Amino acid sequence: MKSAADFFSKEEQIAIKRAIAEAETNTSGEIRIHVENNCPDDVMDRAAFLFSKLEMHKTQLRNGVLFYLAIRDHKFAILGDAGINAKVPESFWNHTKEEILGYFKQGEFATGLSEGIKMAGLQLKTHFPYQADDVNELSDDISFGDN
Repeated sequence: MKSAADFFSKEEQIAIKRAIAEAETNTSGEIRIHVENNCPDDVMDRAAFLFSKLEMHKTQLRNGVLFYLAIRDHKFAILGDAGINAKVPESFWNHTKEEILGYFKQGEFATGLSEGIKMAGLQLKTHFPYQADDVNELSDDISFGDN
């Protein structure tokens, strides 16, 4: 089985990074992807740990979104920060997750993530529109775990 760092082809990584950059051109929100082999904990606990480790809680408007994927354990989570969670409907993240999982079931992981990123980007744009002085606060690169 592929390791987390090799899970996406170079082309898929570029497509995911492009989806993040496009989503972020319309919002002050920040989107990150983290992929690792195994999820040693409850998936939401692990996502929350990584959210903190990646310093996503340090965005000015608390509007970061993390897409977390543990490829060998088949675990996936989306975690939004307090600012975005206060704005989106309670069912939004579950709906987005279900949409993405539809792609995952077809083996289309990069496409699923890209579509989920677009969905999150639209909500971020609605609630946190791009400002002229906006700064990209977090890297658009996919981060990889080594476990």
